[in-house]
Amino acid sequence: MDNIKEKIEEIVEKIKSSKDLAELFKEDPIKAIEKVLDVDLPDEILEKVVDGVKAKMAVDDVKDVLGALKKLF
Repeated sequence: MDNIKEKIEEIVEKIKSSKDLAELFKEDPIKAIEKVLDVDLPDEILEKVVDGVKAKMAVDDVKDVLGALKKLF
């Protein structure tokens, strides 16, 4: 499980650090994940990875917002 979590964190960092990958992820998340992993997996598996990446990105966004709010007070 830790390997999956680490891989998702790695994917998130790559997507966040590349404007092109971020755009591709918005348009076609499966294709973006395949590009990051450099592997062709069945869509059913990639959909689960996409869900994990989206969840991680949402958590990171919430942390960023909360961090900004803390600075206000």
